[in-house]
Amino acid sequence: MRPRWPLLGLVATVALAAGAWFVSAPRPAFGEADAGRFEGGDAARGRVVFLAGECASCHATPGQDDRLRLGGGMALSAPLGTFRPPNISPDPANGIGRWRGVDLANALMSGVSPDGRHYFPALPYVAYARMTVEDVADLMAYLRTLEPVQGRPPPHELPFPLNIRRSIGFWKLFFLDRRPLTPEPARGAAWNRGQYLVEALAHCVECHSSRNLLGAIRPATRYAGGPDMEGTGFVPNITPERIGDWQPSDMVTLLTTGRRPDGRRVGSSMADVVANTSGLSPSDREAIAAYILSLPRRPTPAP
Repeated sequence: MRPRWPLLGLVATVALAAGAWFVSAPRPAFGEADAGRFEGGDAARGRVVFLAGECASCHATPGQDDRLRLGGGMALSAPLGTFRPPNISPDPANGIGRWRGVDLANALMSGVSPDGRHYFPALPYVAYARMTVEDVADLMAYLRTLEPVQGRPPPHELPFPLNIRRSIGFWKLFFLDRRPLTPEPARGAAWNRGQYLVEALAHCVECHSSRNLLGAIRPATRYAGGPDMEGTGFVPNITPERIGDWQPSDMVTLLTTGRRPDGRRVGSSMADVVANTSGLSPSDREAIAAYILSLPRRPTPAP
């Protein structure tokens, strides 16, 4: 009899490949039955979500001053390659003008495109996954009020095999947590609002932390600072280890004007963050301050 090992090996290989294909499949958080939940939002509330989520910081067309021209194209350099955020204006051909609210929800909360592909986590859906349904609906309503922008940005520049989107499915298995934030009533309304703004919308942890070899946040360094993703410096520690002597009013002033307690002004990407937070209500800035100043003390990681 001929040895069966080659045949068994082929069967095992095919089974393994099929299993990997199944496990890595894009899984949108919402289906057709949910579509109505993301329509009819309030555009005025959506503007707050837009500011807190810092949408313009990545998607505004570079080389011009209008932060509401969302043609995308900014080059975001990272150790893995260069990402270029897409056009998210209401343009029907080049932007998201044909998207439904549920399409936006699946992009933000599960990192899945309307055509069923994984988005790279340069889109911070690890944070946005904790958004509320109402906020996504409101954001969609606001985006639809903006001016359509023609043109599509160049594609991402990623080396093989990092450019294989299907592999992101394995990354999500380990690092995408879709569970909503848990309110802590004992902390008070301001702290809970701040938790939501910081963790789900503003995604502050994405910059103020260091990352592992797979590009995911290292839990032990959350908010403790880390190398700038574009290789231009070191993002500071914002736990009490570094800013323990700050008062809530100091943080509110920074979020409003960009001025630190020592009189210096923030620069680089943080200046762009302030362009967003300065448009929030005073109560939202106070909520952000309350939450950040309550973070656990963590030592700054080595560069």
